[in-house]
Amino acid sequence: MVEQKKPFDRKSGGFNRGGPGKFNKRPVRSKAEIEKMRNERLAQQHAEHLDNWRPRTKLGKLVRAGKVKDIDEVLKQKVLEPEIIDLLINLKSDVLNIGQAKGKFGGGKRRAWRQTQKKTSEGNVPTFSCMAVVGNGDGYVGLGYGRAKETLPARAKAIRKAKLNLRKINRNCASFDCTCGEAHSVPFIVEGKMGSCKVKLMPAAQGTGLVIGDECKKILRMAGVKDVYSVTNGKIRTTINLAKACIEALDKTVRE
Repeated sequence: MVEQKKPFDRKSGGFNRGGPGKFNKRPVRSKAEIEKMRNERLAQQHAEHLDNWRPRTKLGKLVRAGKVKDIDEVLKQKVLEPEIIDLLINLKSDVLNIGQAKGKFGGGKRRAWRQTQKKTSEGNVPTFSCMAVVGNGDGYVGLGYGRAKETLPARAKAIRKAKLNLRKINRNCASFDCTCGEAHSVPFIVEGKMGSCKVKLMPAAQGTGLVIGDECKKILRMAGVKDVYSVTNGKIRTTINLAKACIEALDKTVRE
């Protein structure tokens, strides 16, 4: 007599073994819960890193001792340690999509990692590059570019350089049809250029939103700009130059 196979039972974790399996003990979490746990773990690791940080520069020692507490005073000097920025201001980070599009004829979505290869006698040596933007959403923003042999080190390097390139911008309510008086747009028309990419930012009324490309939106949100009109020219698909041109335009909001 041929023995029939028992049907697979998902609740018991196997083929009717009479009890829950070892794979059924893991709790089922949503993507939001997993992302929250990941952010909490990264925040804890970052706090431990700041506690164990030993400054090497004179500016870092002054900030560590609590003698310098103004971020504007720090930005007037050359910052060589990103921990100086972390102690004085809380920043958020985001990654720009500068990579190639996966899919036939470039129909896929662009990635955050830009992959290049070097031909050697031993084979192909891949390199990953990444561009990150940091800001507090209240007038401070920075842009950084990093390269490494793997993706996560490239992102960490880009965020580190973005913190070292932190700068302050000015915001105002400068549109002719808005009298709210809040700092939600650029104070006047500014232009930035990098390579063939040109970005022109113009003041907009409250509620207009960010009328610009998706990658520049990330930069403006980190800077705290909520409403703006824009005009872009040149090879704007070159995201690296487009982002640098946007940062240059924001730099010109500060008149010395």
